[in-house]
Amino acid sequence: MKKSICVVGLGYIGLPTAVMFANHGHQVHGVDVNEKAVSMIQNKELHIEENGLQERLDKAIDSGSFTVSSTPIKADIFIIAVPSPIKSDKTADLEYVRLATASTVPFLEKGNLVILESTVPPRTVQDVMLPELYKTNLEIGSELLVSHSPERVIPGRVFEELVSNDRIIGGINEESSKQTTDLYKSFVKGTMHETDATTAELVKVMENTYRDVNIAFANELAKIAQNIGVNIWEAIKLANFHPRVNIHMPGPGVGGHCIAVDPWFLVELDPAQANIIHLARKTNDGMPSYTAQLTADILNAKGVKEPKIAVFGLAFKGNIDDMRESPSVEVVEQLRERQLNLSAFDPHIKNNNLPEQTQDQHEALNQASAILILTDHQSFKDMDPEKIKTHMKNHIIIDTKNCVDRAKWEAAGFDVYLLGDSKN
Repeated sequence: MKKSICVVGLGYIGLPTAVMFANHGHQVHGVDVNEKAVSMIQNKELHIEENGLQERLDKAIDSGSFTVSSTPIKADIFIIAVPSPIKSDKTADLEYVRLATASTVPFLEKGNLVILESTVPPRTVQDVMLPELYKTNLEIGSELLVSHSPERVIPGRVFEELVSNDRIIGGINEESSKQTTDLYKSFVKGTMHETDATTAELVKVMENTYRDVNIAFANELAKIAQNIGVNIWEAIKLANFHPRVNIHMPGPGVGGHCIAVDPWFLVELDPAQANIIHLARKTNDGMPSYTAQLTADILNAKGVKEPKIAVFGLAFKGNIDDMRESPSVEVVEQLRERQLNLSAFDPHIKNNNLPEQTQDQHEALNQASAILILTDHQSFKDMDPEKIKTHMKNHIIIDTKNCVDRAKWEAAGFDVYLLGDSKN
C-alpha cells in the first residue's frame, strides 16, 4: 500500500533510504537542516558519494515521488536518520536525535508511525524520543506508533545491502513492530527480526562493537608480528581458513560513523563492565600514533634527510568520500607533531579539508620521500610505480592496508614497508 513518508536527515543513510522508498511505490519528502544539501538534491546533485545513488535520485525526482525541503510536512510515516556522534569526552551527543524528533511533533497525527534509523545508545527511544513525542498529546503505542530499525549497511554497498541484509525491527509494542515490518517489506528481501526497541538499539551497537574488538585484536597481532618477524597479513589469512575463526584486518586506526563511535555508548552506559570494549577502543585509537612513529622510524633508518611524506587516503575506508572519524586525520596530526613535512591526497574527497591536502596527485608526490597509504582506494591499487617514481625524491612506500602489489613496486625500485611485517 502506498504511504507518504517524511525522512528527516539526508546524509549517508537518510538519502539512500529516502530514494529507495520513493522508487518502490511511496511518496517521500526528505528533510535536512543543511540548506546547501537541500538545494543540491533538488537540482539532482549529490552531496555524498554512493554507488548507484545518482541514477536512483534522478528517477525519484523525475517521477515526482521524491521532494526535498528544510522542514517536515505531514505524512503517514516519519523516519529519523540523523547523526549520533560522540562528544570530546566520549559520551553520546543525542541532541540531533532529540531535535529531529521535536521537528516532527507539529506534523504528527493519529495513526502515524515514527521510526528511528540512527544508531544510538540503548534506551534512546525511551529516554530521548518519547519525551518529545508525548508533546503531541497522542496516545503512544495506539494513536502514535514508534520503533527503532537501525541501518545495517556499509558505505559503497548501501543499495545492495538495503535490499539483501536482514533487518532488526524494534517497536515499543507489537503493533509498532508489525507496521514497521510491513513498510520495509517494500524493498527488503532479507529476514525481518522483530523485537523491542531497547533490544534493537543494543543489537546494533553490539554488532559494531564486535568488529571494533576484532580489529583491535588484529592490531595487537600486527604489533606482535612486527616484533617477531612475521607477516601478519599472511598469518591472518591462514588462521581464517579455520572454519570457526574470522580475524579482521589491521590498519592505521578505525573510522566511520559506527565502529569508531558506537562502542563508547556501551562504555558510557556501564563503564565498570565494559573493560574489553574500552581497551579495544584505546587500542584502535592508538594506531594513528603508532603509524606515525613507524613512518618516522622507517625514514630515520633509511637515513632520509628532511623527508616529505605523501599521505595517500583521507577517507575512513576505500572507494568512498567519507572522512567521519577517519584515522587518517589523526595520523596527519601525529606526523605534524613530529615536525615532518607533509602533503595529502585523496581522489574521492573533492574539497580540501586539511592544510596539506591537494587535489593533484602529482603535486602531492612532488619531491616526496615516501608514500604513506592509509586508505585502500582502488585507484591506489592501480597506480603504476614506474610513473609514480619519476615525481619522487626517494622511493619508499609505507602500506598500512596491504594495498599494493609488493613485488611489482619492489621491481620498480621501491623500498616497500608493510604495517605488521618486519620483513622489510
